[in-house]
Amino acid sequence: MAKTNSPVERLQNGIIKENPTFVLMLGMCPTLAVTTSATNGIGMGLTTTVILAASNMMISMLRKIIPDKVRMPAFIVIVASFVTIVQFLLEAFIPSLYAALGIYIPLIVVNCIILGRAEAYASKNPVIPSIFDGIGMGLGFTLSITCIGAVRELLGAGQLFGKQLLPLADSAQGIMGYEPITIFVLAPGAFFVLAMLSALQNKFKLGAAKRGIDPSNPDKCSGSCVSCHNSMCSGKGGEKA
Repeated sequence: MAKTNSPVERLQNGIIKENPTFVLMLGMCPTLAVTTSATNGIGMGLTTTVILAASNMMISMLRKIIPDKVRMPAFIVIVASFVTIVQFLLEAFIPSLYAALGIYIPLIVVNCIILGRAEAYASKNPVIPSIFDGIGMGLGFTLSITCIGAVRELLGAGQLFGKQLLPLADSAQGIMGYEPITIFVLAPGAFFVLAMLSALQNKFKLGAAKRGIDPSNPDKCSGSCVSCHNSMCSGKGGEKA
């Protein structure tokens, strides 16, 4: 069994068990606002991942120095410093992404995911696990908003990563094709897609729970001692450890 603070467990926790978008429902502002395309989703997700890992590392290194009474202002100053650095780098080297994300880059400073991990994990744990916790949460966030952006872009424009996949209809020339559902590239479409993907994930988890399986840890005891063959289990189906 993996240790609680092992890198693999931290990555798995952020991507699956405590996915910030589909499980914890954090960071909804950028999730709903910038996911008009898969490219924007990846850009915002990776930007947040870099800031998460860097801020977790710094906060963990300073956890014994920062006074408890001013920990939140200190966390915000640390996060804001890394956000400023990343913002300047994006503006200099990826101006198109910088323009697409706009005001949502500086708003990362008060993103609930970053401040939540700083308070709940980085301020209480060693540096290496904190870095992997930030990477795991960031990758989980990136995966989630990229999926949302991909669905919205495909349904709303027939494209994926800017490439036209579904041929568009042209009534003037009598060409049959895909009619984009434009609501999906508007604000309401973000809510529809988020609800749909969250429902699919919950259906998967519910089905796994009914079969006595924890999808995030299939080797873990499911509580059904009748069918348990684990010799370490102290229930009816196994020998007492």
